[in-house]
Amino acid sequence: MQYRTLGRTGVQVSSLALGAMNFGRIGRTTQDEATALVDAALEAGINLIDTADMYSAGESEEMVGKAIAGRRDDIVLATKAGMPMGDEPNHRGGSRRWLVTELDNSLRRLGVDHVDLYQIHRWDPATSDEETLSALTDLQRAGKIRYFGSSTFPAYRVVQAQWAAREHRLSRYVTEQPSYSILQRGIERDVLPVTEEYGLGVLVWSPLASGWLSGAIRAGQAITTSRSAMMPERFDVTIPANRARLDAVERLAEVADEAGLTMIQLALGFVTAHPAVTSALIGPRTLDHLRTQLAAADTVLSADVLDAIDAIVAPGTDLAAHEKHDTPPALLDPSLRRR
Repeated sequence: MQYRTLGRTGVQVSSLALGAMNFGRIGRTTQDEATALVDAALEAGINLIDTADMYSAGESEEMVGKAIAGRRDDIVLATKAGMPMGDEPNHRGGSRRWLVTELDNSLRRLGVDHVDLYQIHRWDPATSDEETLSALTDLQRAGKIRYFGSSTFPAYRVVQAQWAAREHRLSRYVTEQPSYSILQRGIERDVLPVTEEYGLGVLVWSPLASGWLSGAIRAGQAITTSRSAMMPERFDVTIPANRARLDAVERLAEVADEAGLTMIQLALGFVTAHPAVTSALIGPRTLDHLRTQLAAADTVLSADVLDAIDAIVAPGTDLAAHEKHDTPPALLDPSLRRR
């Protein structure tokens, strides 16, 4: 396992990190299975575990807490807040009122007195940067969090938050957690240059592109992954964007075969090769899934392989741009772009 410095914090984290979204109802993972995944990940050298309050409505945090009991100090523990936690309109977002309350809820579920990295799950247009950063700074000074970061922020919001922290003399985000894979490379145009400029650590999610790059999806075969059952529209190959993804997967499979790599090694080796990326979050549901992903821990792609990938999916290109999670609100709501 390789280790890298998390932004400018001085904290060393593994190049592969364990994402716990599948712990609980979302991934149908039991506590025993979750504990076995944590055990195997730690044994392999992974030292960063990432979860969120909204994963299975808090169940993921509870499972992580039980799995790490007795070895908390050996783990860089990260969680997130901001996504809706029920129907109550104030049980979401980046307000001081909610973050102070929800961090205590997360600490209780995790069974710890602090988290190492607390992340705002999505940018909240209804809340000012000063409000959110002020609350996070106070929570940091209280010792409940060591650092804080953002997740899936558009590049301009990353910049705005850095300037707001400077203007109001508050602590700043030290990490960003964007979606990144061979098939979704849009962040290379703006987000990654910004994170490099400000020295942010980058923890990328969905490096296997929701299973498209797992090796389980190939032309001429029925798509039967768990993710395709949850979101069939993202895997319907009659849709042009999905057809483009499948065509790219077939060409990438040839590159992987010629290099003597699995598709998972190719996919994870690609994202961890970018100098702006600190760690790739993997989210296995089973020990078999974890073992196939751990096989990529020491994968280093040659320049020829990286060039071949560039020829298939051009740098800065999203093959499914409509699935972006950091689209500015005005592009989604016509009323915001009309006088």
